Amino acid sequence: MCTVFVAAQLILVLPGSGLGWDETVYTSQVSGHIPAATFSAPRARGISFLAAPVAQFTDSPVALRLWMAALSGIGLYVALRAWRGVLPERVLALAGALFAGLWITLFYGPQVMPNMWSTFGALAAVGCFVRATRDPRNRAALVGLAAGITVVGLMRPPDAGWLALPLAVVALAVPRWRRPALFAVLVAGVVLGCAEWVIEAYVRYGGVTERLHSSSAVEGGMGLHLAIDDQIRSLSGRALCRPCNVPWRHKDASVWWFVLPFLAAGGAAVAPRVRRSAVWIAALTGLAMAVPYLFTISYAAPRFLLPTYALLALPVSECLWWLITRPDSRTEADQVRRPGEAPGERPGVPRKLRLRPVATALVAVGLCGHLAIQGGILHIATRNNHRTSQEYRAVADGLHAHGVRAPCTVSGVSAVPIAFYAGCSSRQLSGPDVSIDAAGLLAQTHQRPVAYLVTGGGRPPAFARDWRSVPLPTPHGARAFRAYLPPSR
Repeated sequence: MCTVFVAAQLILVLPGSGLGWDETVYTSQVSGHIPAATFSAPRARGISFLAAPVAQFTDSPVALRLWMAALSGIGLYVALRAWRGVLPERVLALAGALFAGLWITLFYGPQVMPNMWSTFGALAAVGCFVRATRDPRNRAALVGLAAGITVVGLMRPPDAGWLALPLAVVALAVPRWRRPALFAVLVAGVVLGCAEWVIEAYVRYGGVTERLHSSSAVEGGMGLHLAIDDQIRSLSGRALCRPCNVPWRHKDASVWWFVLPFLAAGGAAVAPRVRRSAVWIAALTGLAMAVPYLFTISYAAPRFLLPTYALLALPVSECLWWLITRPDSRTEADQVRRPGEAPGERPGVPRKLRLRPVATALVAVGLCGHLAIQGGILHIATRNNHRTSQEYRAVADGLHAHGVRAPCTVSGVSAVPIAFYAGCSSRQLSGPDVSIDAAGLLAQTHQRPVAYLVTGGGRPPAFARDWRSVPLPTPHGARAFRAYLPPSR
């Protein structure tokens, strides 16, 4: 299944794709050829470290996509393997397929973005947590739990907190799970994962509080915001819905989103007693990790909820298997089972099951329709990516034609990704990526080629209005860019 997941990325996402805005920021931090873009306060460097082995040698989008796609297949396999022995393999296989079949998963699998890796870390951590609660002597489970939370912290520090919190609450709620080692591992995972982000907070921002304040400003003000409707509208193929005031199109693409809570609740209710707690923990943790993205920010991106979708896929899989199967005659394990063990659910000796023909056919038709819709939305998302990256490439080529070549500096509209494609550094005068003032940008004009970009009828800052204005070629239907170049250029 994981191999099919990688193959689907290479066939459906890779051809013609380019690096998006955020990807250029993360990749530039470890690139051997491109100056590092401004790294704003909310970002973490985990995904940059993951891309470094390739980015050090090439900035080819194809090479990066191949590398990240291969790693995503491995990541999904490792995350699901943490649940082996906890849930039956048929449940894990279907859960993996349900998650991998989402357009969001396929689209972000080969990208240099942190959300997919936060997902894998969370999925593995919860599986290891369940294993650790069942066997206090299972040191491998404790190590896996710490490693999973650490990965999440490296990728998305706030996610690590929202992952560890429900696990700690669950451990407190069940007396036999109140073990110091378990709580120590939860704390250690959060500390290890967030350490780099915290250290950078003191080095660059003056402390964690200051960095959190800066992060809130970049995010548009953290607080009580209802973003559920924003997430629904973003499911139509939008990578970012900010501000999310667009119409709700492709309503069929949102059907699964409304069905998901009912299937997950059903799976938690019908799961056999021997694994019911594991399914409940997965569901509760998944919902907890959705809280900050549904109730504390004023915009939406489908990738934010990937950890939730992965964890909820487990109870959904339980529910679907319950719908389409019925138990057959008892096995030997049923006749000689341990006290308290559910019939036919001894690990390694699964109960024999028979398919219900009508229910199986209905579920199969529903899943095929769901996958078809997801494929259509994936086509929209990849098409948008192609258009945007072609626009960036065209503007970069236009800058090269006018003598703006490395070492060079680009400022203005979409300067961050365009600078990456042009091999320049990006320096912004305002906004979340602010990194220079007018005097600093003017000083650079004496040392290297500088370009200030505007679109449409936009105008440059006052100090650049006497600069030479040149139109830049863009693909048909794309924004019209102009570059303002200093007189000496």
